[in-house]
Amino acid sequence: MIPVLTRTADAVPLYEAACAELMARGFEGDLSLTAADRTVFATDNSIYQVEPGAVAFPRTRDDLVRIARLLDDPRFREIVIRPRGGATGTNGQSLGHGLVVDTSRHMTRILEIDVARRTVRVEPGVVKDQLNRELAKHGLFFAPELSTSNRATIGGMISTDACGQGSCLYGKTRDHVLALTCVLTDGTVWTAEPLDAAGLAAAKATPGRVGEIHRAVDEAITANAGLIAARFPKLNRCLTGYDLAHVRDDRGRFDLKSLICGAEGTLALIAEARLNVLPIPKAAALVALSYVDFDAALRDAQALMPFGAASVETIDSTVLGLARQDPIWAEVRAFFPDDPAGRTVEGINLVEFVGDEEGAVESALSRLTDALDAERGSHGKRVGYTIARGAAIERLWTMRKKAVGLLGAAKGDARPIPFVEDTAVPPEVLADYIAEFRALLDAKGLRYGMFGHVDAGVLHVRPAIDLKDAAQAPLIREVTEGVVALTRRYGGLLWGEHGKGFRSEFVPETFGPLVPVLETVKRAFDPGDRMNPGKIASAAGHPLTRIDGVPRRGEADRTIPLANRDEFDAALHCNGNGACFSFDTDEAMCPSWKATRERRHSPKGRASLMREWLRLAAAAGADPAAALRAERPNWLGDLLRSLRPAGKGDDFSHAVKEAMDGCLACKSCTGSCPIKVDVPSFRAKFLALYHQRYPRPLKDHLIAALEPLLPLAARAPRLGNILTANPLARAVLARLGLVAIPALSTFDLAGALAGLGVATATPAALRGLDPAERQRSVVIVQDAFTTHFEADLVADLCALLVELGFRPWLAPYRPNGKPLHVHGFLARFGRAAADGAAALRVLAAEGVPLVGIDPSMTLTYRSEYAAALPAGSVPPVQMVQEWLSGRLGDVAPREGGGRFRLLPHCTERTNAPGAVKDWQAVFRHLGLALDVPASGCCGMAGTYGHELRNRATSETIYRQSWARHVEASAADLLADGYSCRSQVKIVDGIRLRHPVRALLDHVRTSAVATRETLAA
Repeated sequence: MIPVLTRTADAVPLYEAACAELMARGFEGDLSLTAADRTVFATDNSIYQVEPGAVAFPRTRDDLVRIARLLDDPRFREIVIRPRGGATGTNGQSLGHGLVVDTSRHMTRILEIDVARRTVRVEPGVVKDQLNRELAKHGLFFAPELSTSNRATIGGMISTDACGQGSCLYGKTRDHVLALTCVLTDGTVWTAEPLDAAGLAAAKATPGRVGEIHRAVDEAITANAGLIAARFPKLNRCLTGYDLAHVRDDRGRFDLKSLICGAEGTLALIAEARLNVLPIPKAAALVALSYVDFDAALRDAQALMPFGAASVETIDSTVLGLARQDPIWAEVRAFFPDDPAGRTVEGINLVEFVGDEEGAVESALSRLTDALDAERGSHGKRVGYTIARGAAIERLWTMRKKAVGLLGAAKGDARPIPFVEDTAVPPEVLADYIAEFRALLDAKGLRYGMFGHVDAGVLHVRPAIDLKDAAQAPLIREVTEGVVALTRRYGGLLWGEHGKGFRSEFVPETFGPLVPVLETVKRAFDPGDRMNPGKIASAAGHPLTRIDGVPRRGEADRTIPLANRDEFDAALHCNGNGACFSFDTDEAMCPSWKATRERRHSPKGRASLMREWLRLAAAAGADPAAALRAERPNWLGDLLRSLRPAGKGDDFSHAVKEAMDGCLACKSCTGSCPIKVDVPSFRAKFLALYHQRYPRPLKDHLIAALEPLLPLAARAPRLGNILTANPLARAVLARLGLVAIPALSTFDLAGALAGLGVATATPAALRGLDPAERQRSVVIVQDAFTTHFEADLVADLCALLVELGFRPWLAPYRPNGKPLHVHGFLARFGRAAADGAAALRVLAAEGVPLVGIDPSMTLTYRSEYAAALPAGSVPPVQMVQEWLSGRLGDVAPREGGGRFRLLPHCTERTNAPGAVKDWQAVFRHLGLALDVPASGCCGMAGTYGHELRNRATSETIYRQSWARHVEASAADLLADGYSCRSQVKIVDGIRLRHPVRALLDHVRTSAVATRETLAA
């Protein structure tokens, strides 16, 4: 049994007092001092881990003013501020001890879109893709592109002066910032925007902090103009933050935005931004080129750039290999055909042309393709090229965007990590520079992956290092110093794109004699050194943060014994890339995050809490892996443990439990997370361990007993429905924490199957089939919910198979065990899985394929069963559409019918995306069109939405995505998940059809029409 796990010195009295004072001053947002939130906010997308004292989620600009004015209170002179956006930074820009100020929860409003002037005003927590979704309605977009655009906030982009793909055409974030409303450290609200001579004179004459800033900066850049011009590099990526070279813009105006953009929150808090936006290009085309050698791809990029492309991006073989294992590959593989000569593709260049006129884009494209065709055969290392247009372009860029996360999914403990991955050099020397960079890494025996913006001279290089290994930790400094020297030799920078953060120790080496000028700027804005201290510049001239002077995540993980690291591998390898923080409610991952906007209720948050829990367990001498192995299936013991007093007191396990309770176990993270962080897997293990000490609610036992009890209840379904649907029963169920219990099916399944000639599948019956019968036979594997709540669907599936010329058999009902796994009854699940797999093996041995109806239950055989049982012991169970799509050659095609829309189960959409396409193939073959619109989770997720504590969140999730699709039209809308159909029925009172029903209706109609035609 795991002991009570307490965190020593958990509370920080200074920050407790500060939060209390903020509330007394009328703070309208949220404040958190909890161990859970502080743990989650200790990391970002970097290798570092520093826990803050508290987290503030301001709601308004006035809240930012309240925070800033707190700094002037003598009681809080040691308080420091850590501004935070989307937490996608790769260098710890927003990390550190202090008060984190996170605007991404509440300050997310798009305040104004001025279409005529092509400007927009936004709060800092607005996400880039969120903004562009609204702008697209007006034919506009915010140009700076980055791979994290679905979770990166505008405030964060400004603070890091973000850019990425297409920067040579569109520039950096600062090139599109027209004005910034900031809150200074004394609480002054000030708007930074370009000033002419008269405006500058007036600003310098302004009393207080604003006047001091303008006087100090003007004097500094005037006195050091020559030094600034000589010292600042002439690169596309230039320098992020404190950009003294651009305080005077190209029109001679004085513009302090150039200092704040890229300053990483060291100068002021951003309250609002006015941005320049552009018309969406009306035409685009993309050329995907493949190479047998990555160096050839880099060198060829220089030859491609003169053709006028908007962007030229490259990907190496490591990233390409990982992409082939990701669901995205199914959408882009056609653009990377195999080499006819059998050579392996080791590098890719993506070259995009955009414009407002189709003719201009096609003309530029033709010039390039003509040149490529002329070189065909003479360029020995270029395999070939393909051309993408329309939606395919976005799919290819999505693959490129996923490169960051994909690298983190590399196997082994040593995984590619960011710390020298945004260097910038002149593009013309990039290939030679990278050759030396690779030699540096090769000499240290390091694996690595590369991708990036060859047109801008920026290549993201991530060496694979295991920071849990103390012997490898020094490599961070060794490699960094080697790369610093290398970039200096090639006239480049260590930080060309992702900011300085904890790499600020190299600022003096880069800026040299300009360091006192940077300190002057910092002192003018932040005289007390309270804004993100240790980064970029110090008001007091103190040494800046050193890369090995900050705790790293690997150091904490190192204290966890190897056996427990292996057991909870799915949590420990989360690298913080934050893909689970996507704003888009039409993406399946992660519904609990989207509904709550609380980061502990996300895969990254839960993984962070799990890592801390394992560390605390190790410190207490506990062995979670051994405790799991010792668990034995014992339903009586489980039940008796529920009679213990409820858990109270200071136990970190309670904080972890609260976060795990919010998880829907939808498994979208398992499929969509580039690292494949499998929250339902480690959540089930945690719940099993938690409930060894603390009692389970009785509802868990009722849910666990559901699959075995349903066949008994189905013997008298009407009586069962009377017993569960009356007011007293509903009150009892509510008392237990359950709502929305579905009604048992009263459909005569046995009679319907008999009428269709469907028999029970037994080994003897299958063994007696002749070869022709065996060839057209298929065994339907029942699941508890379809069989007992939608029995007519089982009959409809059998009827469809008969109509299509197959012979269905029905496997004897057996509990699948998924509810046991979801609720952490792992020992009992292991037994159920072993029994179920054994029964299926007996049937599969007769050579007849097995097919399941419900996607979630069917996928349990290939995921949870596979993890719990010995390799090869679980026979394949396909989903209906997977099997049917493989047998279309045996099915006569049908003529055209209608058009339908399918909302797949989120587990299916994310973990078996090919199966969704299989539905489309089956519908197409039978003469029907099937669209699969983007959608998130329905909010039911098995038993989750049937629990009282989850019902409000469940319906919030439903309204965020599914409700819109249902409202548009239910007549043509299909859903193949039982829980999804159940949710729609509960919320909207509509019974959506399963795809099988739509197919059966069409096939029967076609058959009638054919018979009538023949009769005529």
